[in-house]
Amino acid sequence: MFHDLFRGKNVFITGHNGFKGSWLTAWLVSLGAEVFGYSLEPESHEVLFDHLRLVDTVKCDGRGDIRDAGALAQAILSSQPDYIFHLAAQPLVRASYRKPRETFETNVLGTVNLLDALVGYSKRCSVVVVTTDKCYENKEWLHAYREEDPMGGYDPYSASKGCAELVTAAYRSSFFSGADSLVKVASARAGNVIGGGDWAPERIVPDIVRSVKSGEPVSVRNRQATRPWQHVLEPISGYLWLAAHLGNPDICGYDPKLFCSAFNFGPQLESNRSVSQLVDSFLKHTGGTWVDASNPTEPHEASRLNLSIDKAYHMLRWKPTWSFESCVQQTASWYQSVQDGFDPKVATQGCIERYVEDATRLNQAWTEV
Repeated sequence: MFHDLFRGKNVFITGHNGFKGSWLTAWLVSLGAEVFGYSLEPESHEVLFDHLRLVDTVKCDGRGDIRDAGALAQAILSSQPDYIFHLAAQPLVRASYRKPRETFETNVLGTVNLLDALVGYSKRCSVVVVTTDKCYENKEWLHAYREEDPMGGYDPYSASKGCAELVTAAYRSSFFSGADSLVKVASARAGNVIGGGDWAPERIVPDIVRSVKSGEPVSVRNRQATRPWQHVLEPISGYLWLAAHLGNPDICGYDPKLFCSAFNFGPQLESNRSVSQLVDSFLKHTGGTWVDASNPTEPHEASRLNLSIDKAYHMLRWKPTWSFESCVQQTASWYQSVQDGFDPKVATQGCIERYVEDATRLNQAWTEV
């Protein structure tokens, strides 16, 4: 997979012990990468990294705050990375209303600190800065947002991610665009991600799982809001494939500079469903009921959001592997099997293997030998 480009390579991941970071770390380890992680101490709900026993397989399970520029730079330079995936962030919209300063400091200045540490770096390095689909100036349009649409953000989280994209573009233009630059930088904007092992507060799938387990109805906010739902492995395959192109432009015939840009990674259009549709689909696998907990006094959240993935399709030959129904089924199956006593490590590896098998059957470009 991925032309075997990660085998034996040093890969630096910020936020490696979070939900998405744990899945990325597990996949990279299985690809033979030497993973150097850099994260805060995990919060009480961030247990997936430990449950997957990844501390036994990574090269370095580092602890640190990306707001500490000196410590972050030292960690990067000491690991001598060939690839960097920047995932560390304050990732929740509602939490950003309670902690706006921390959200901006982490998501914006943290990105500045990471890229600043790479100015003058003397080794080839491909960098993927992970932001979000919420970085766009949301006009509540029905049509999908494209990479060239303007950045924005009503809430502090969305605005901070729009700022992170602007920071990434500015550093790329100012320091990493020359023909002699060894550092190649791209950004990745993913849709709403679900998957096993997410226990974050105020996120719909963990809320469903907790409610079903306790025998209570699921409280659903913004039931009519639509989102581009996708399994966590979908954007991760995009991140890996994008990084592969940054370091090896001969994979495709495009000008390598075109890959040093922003890419959307989202599902097919049919997976753009409402929150209530997601809940209904999930409860078909788990049982349970839900209640409308909409409250007009709650903090604002966008009601419509959709991503165009045309650029990733045409330039990277990337496309989603799982349908909406498969995405939900795989997620529900992970939680059910683990609650029944199945080893989370085995469940996660099995999910990765099923995803790769399905992607191979679809002749996904990153599975080609």
